[in-house]
Amino acid sequence: QAQLAESGGGPVTAGGSLRLSCVASTRTVSRYLTAWFRQAPGKEREYVAGISRSGGTLDYADSVKGRFTISRDNAKRTVYLQMNSLKPEDTAVYYCAASGSNSDSWMTTRKEREYDHWGQGTQVTVSS
Repeated sequence: QAQLAESGGGPVTAGGSLRLSCVASTRTVSRYLTAWFRQAPGKEREYVAGISRSGGTLDYADSVKGRFTISRDNAKRTVYLQMNSLKPEDTAVYYCAASGSNSDSWMTTRKEREYDHWGQGTQVTVSS
C-alpha cells in the first residue's frame, strides 16, 4: 500500500504546462518534508524541487528554477508541482518523496537517501 501517490502527468508540447499532485495516504505523511525527483531514460534520478513541512521554504534545481513551482496544502494532504514553459529535457518519470525525520519546519534537503517514502511515479513527456 503506497503512502504517496502521484498524478497529473501526461503528454504535453514544448512551452506547455502541467500540474502534478502528490497525495499522502495519512495526515502524518502529508506533513513531512517533501520533494519531487525525476528520472529520464538512461539517466540517474535527480532532484527537482523541495518544500519544508510548513511550506515556508522552497528549493529548486537550477534546471527548473523560474519555471516550476512547488507548493503544499496540508489540509488536502497534497503537494503540488506546477510546471510551466516545459522543455523536451523535462521528459521523465516524476516521483514525489517524503522524509519522516523530525526536521524543523523550515528545512529542506536535496539528498535522495534522506527520503524514505516514495510514490510510484507519473510520466511526463514533452514533445518539440
